[in-house]
Amino acid sequence: MVSALAVVATCAGCSFGLTTGNAAPPAASVASEPGSGAITFTSPATQAAGGGHPGSVPSAAASGGGSCPQRVYDSMTEAQRVGQLFLVGMPSNAATATVGQAIATYHFGSVLLNKTSASVTTLAADTAGIQALATRSGTAGARFFVAANQEGGQVQHLSGAGFSSMPSALAQGQLGVGTLRGDAQNWGSQLRQAGVNLDLAPVMDVVPAANVATNAPIGQLQREFGSDPTVTGPHGAAFIKGMTAAGVATSAKHFPGLGLVRGNTDFSANVTDTQTTTDAPSVASFQSAIGAHVPMVMIALATYTQIDPGHLAIFSPAVISTLLRGKLGFTGVVISDDIGQAQQVISIPAGDRAVNFIEAGGDLITSQNLPPAELMASAVLARASSNAGFRALVKAATVKVLAAKSAYGLLPC
Repeated sequence: MVSALAVVATCAGCSFGLTTGNAAPPAASVASEPGSGAITFTSPATQAAGGGHPGSVPSAAASGGGSCPQRVYDSMTEAQRVGQLFLVGMPSNAATATVGQAIATYHFGSVLLNKTSASVTTLAADTAGIQALATRSGTAGARFFVAANQEGGQVQHLSGAGFSSMPSALAQGQLGVGTLRGDAQNWGSQLRQAGVNLDLAPVMDVVPAANVATNAPIGQLQREFGSDPTVTGPHGAAFIKGMTAAGVATSAKHFPGLGLVRGNTDFSANVTDTQTTTDAPSVASFQSAIGAHVPMVMIALATYTQIDPGHLAIFSPAVISTLLRGKLGFTGVVISDDIGQAQQVISIPAGDRAVNFIEAGGDLITSQNLPPAELMASAVLARASSNAGFRALVKAATVKVLAAKSAYGLLPC
């Protein structure tokens, strides 16, 4: 449900470098560990040259022992580590002075693109400019996940020349899974050409047919693949596999499912699901996404009384650690739905939202707006500086995010 503002760049010789204009992205080899949610994506240029990109700075991350994510982590200041835990919407899709200052000050590691009708070529230039801000002083050379909300239908935020008009997820669910996988690879290639390397899709929520008319966040917008996990699961998996083949990371959303609620958490408070259990059809749908090696799972903002009546899902260890991590076995990045301006969380101090999400087991904090993200980053840094237990959680989350970036060629080693 996140509207998106994202960025990714072009550079000759980049590991997993992105192309500008209408040039096709390079072919890639993809390896994954079944059931882990971890994907290794390496471009031919990276395989041949061992990585690197213009503007990357030799550092402790470029040599020495240990995994690449660990070496990058070791080279970072604590503020840079905290910055990696944020996916932030900026005032502009271009590298303006405001964007540059935010990254220099708060070291934000990932960005969200605004809804735009700019062409693929224009966006490629804009995202290349933002990617150039991934300096040693800003992000320790770790480049950005640049995200867009590109589901299809009413939720396609990039629609300019060079982007296909994507059908709604409901229409996609009527395609054969092989056809959808091929279509998703094509849509993903367009994103790559524009410098976008993370699609905040697919929606894995299951909306029963009887609930479609009253389900504001999903059913009323035709964002679901279907009304049964035997449809949503395989089609969501096909979408993920197609995007992966194009070199674009994905985020399955909104765990454990928004198909049984009425209100949209972006615009309504007190959104509660009284029916979903740990064995619900929507949970089975997400299991299919995990089986397709989705690198990220987005947590919903609703409260699920049958799972954890005392916490919103994003603040619930029962939802994140016990159900998603434990029962479903997901080991990738746990990302929040927007907690910057969503009405469901607006009464909670911004800093508390971020700290509580990390304490519940979350990794990547989404904020559609810059001001609350600045408050959140300050709060997370202050908590990490004063509390060893919380600092350990920040480390674990940061390494997870860096591992995902490494899989998509965004680290300088």
